[in-house]
Amino acid sequence: MLVKDLENIFHETLDVIYGKEEVSSFFFLCTEAFYNISRLDIALNRKISITKEEQQPIFNALEALKKEQPIQYILGETEFFGLPFKVNENTLIPRPETEELVQLIIDSKKSKTSTQLSILDIGTGSGCIAIALAKNLNNAQLYALDVSEKAIEKAKENATLNNVDINFLEGSILKDDDCNTLFKNLEFNIIVSNPPYVRNLEKVEIQNNVLNNEPHLALFVEDNDPLIFYRAITKFAKNKLKQNGQLFFEINEYLGEETKDLVESFGFKNVEILKDIFNKNRMLKANI
Repeated sequence: MLVKDLENIFHETLDVIYGKEEVSSFFFLCTEAFYNISRLDIALNRKISITKEEQQPIFNALEALKKEQPIQYILGETEFFGLPFKVNENTLIPRPETEELVQLIIDSKKSKTSTQLSILDIGTGSGCIAIALAKNLNNAQLYALDVSEKAIEKAKENATLNNVDINFLEGSILKDDDCNTLFKNLEFNIIVSNPPYVRNLEKVEIQNNVLNNEPHLALFVEDNDPLIFYRAITKFAKNKLKQNGQLFFEINEYLGEETKDLVESFGFKNVEILKDIFNKNRMLKANI
């Protein structure tokens, strides 16, 4: 079958769900992943074909996309901060907005000190934040915490894939016993977290491919206490940040001021809310 005919099948099947541009992106990601055929290859040679025996993976992907499964889970991989990451249903798919959080931390520290930094990423998931920081801050020792054993397994795989050393820890930031045991003799220059922050009432805004596939444990909080993780992390950071230490959060765009007030209530200074590329309140930074 000609690849151009496969492309037409993708559009005929999926355009009504995703739109033409996104379907094109899906198709070329699949041809690259399954057959090492790039978008440029197809543009230069419209007669490229694949045999019937080779077609099964891309038709499997087509069926999964019809069910609105994320392309990253279908391919088992994605990119974050220019780095390759393996992902599955146990990890959130890294978002461009989170890249901005990583860049914010790098800009605040890179070339400003030769002293080794100790950084903790809470709720590491795929390990994307910790690994990106480890790749870009040569003087940093990274720790990463997650409550999910399966997420940590995938994060360890990603650390190996990207050739960085991360100290992975399994436990819940909501449990004092876990924190006291895991971090007994540790202090940090930076604590960063992209914790669960989507309220149940906001589920109507979430696309089906996210809502029906990505781990709810890493996404949602109860409407009556949406800042539960921010409170626990800020309390922990108050005791575990070194002098002049910094706290960085990705935040719910609708709860920026509430999150800022919470962080300030623990005595943090210079608390700032920052906007992302979509002009939404998405990040918060503070000093101890």
